[in-house]
Amino acid sequence: MRYLTVLVKPESRDAFHPLGKRLTEAPSVERRAIHHVELLADGTVLLFAEASGSQERYRQIMENAPRVIDYLVSGDDPWMAVSNFEPTESSRRTLELQRESPLVIETPMRFTDDGGIKLTCLGTDEAFGELFGVGVERASVSVELLEMGDFEPDKSTFSRTLTPRQEEVLEAAVQLGYYDVPREASLRDVGEAVGITPSTAGEHLRKVEQRVFNELVC
Repeated sequence: MRYLTVLVKPESRDAFHPLGKRLTEAPSVERRAIHHVELLADGTVLLFAEASGSQERYRQIMENAPRVIDYLVSGDDPWMAVSNFEPTESSRRTLELQRESPLVIETPMRFTDDGGIKLTCLGTDEAFGELFGVGVERASVSVELLEMGDFEPDKSTFSRTLTPRQEEVLEAAVQLGYYDVPREASLRDVGEAVGITPSTAGEHLRKVEQRVFNELVC
């Protein structure tokens, strides 16, 4: 089995969600992630999502939306929202394609600042080609490939994006106390533990840290 991580962007901000543009442009509401989305038998969508910021502003937007059938909000910050709404044509096509495809989509799916969604699919190369080939054209979205590789079930989505060498260096850094406060090891110590120079060890760790920050903010 393989994994594929992509950044999916709709042609318009309302393509995925009938209120996508208003929610994205609301400065007091930050859409963070989708934990579950499902096209129901009656043609409506059930969405379980995570957000932060003003719940009051979110309620104002949802209350005045004719396509929203029902919704509820729970938690403090971040908070969770469950909503049932009539989908846009693009989101309906996308969910139909996903339902018909032999792919599994990992959750949560993370929102980007511009209204795109970063997601990871599990399946075969053939299934990837079917969904992101003809399927993308039907759904009116653009797809940017971020990562691709063999799926390892004992690893998180994040760890699968690291090279074996980066994993080795990171493990040594953690075990030696490089990230302890106060720091218990230097880049020289990390490099010696895995047989590389301090500068190379630092380069590996910087790449790992970049991936961590990208996961946190995307």
